[in-house]
Amino acid sequence: MSKEFSRTQRVAQQLQKELAMILQREVRDSRLGMVTISDVEVSRDLAYAKVFVTFLCVGEQTPESCLEALREHEVHIRMMLGKRIRLRLTPEVRFHYDNTLVEGMRMSNLVSEVVNEDKRKQHDAGREEDQAGEE
Repeated sequence: MSKEFSRTQRVAQQLQKELAMILQREVRDSRLGMVTISDVEVSRDLAYAKVFVTFLCVGEQTPESCLEALREHEVHIRMMLGKRIRLRLTPEVRFHYDNTLVEGMRMSNLVSEVVNEDKRKQHDAGREEDQAGEE
């Protein structure tokens, strides 16, 4: 019977939990705002971890500036991660902005616009038929 999750998936899940705790409790940087870890991908040899994050930016903060601030803490975060998890090698952590939420909202807005435009065209076509029938 095969395992439900591979080792890399289990390590990725554990890294996601630990990184969330580290970012919430250990990293103090006003430039970050609120950080959410949406996914972690770990290489097969467990040497590298791609961490996908989203930000709740406040004021003049942009996702790019928040990501830059987070990248400045990568070495410190890796050190804290090494103290929390038991692996032969602590993965090298690289943060990437996850724009799927923004893209999803953009796509949803586009679909809503098209649906509204279609309804408006149907309504206008119905009016023209009514006017043609009255003449």
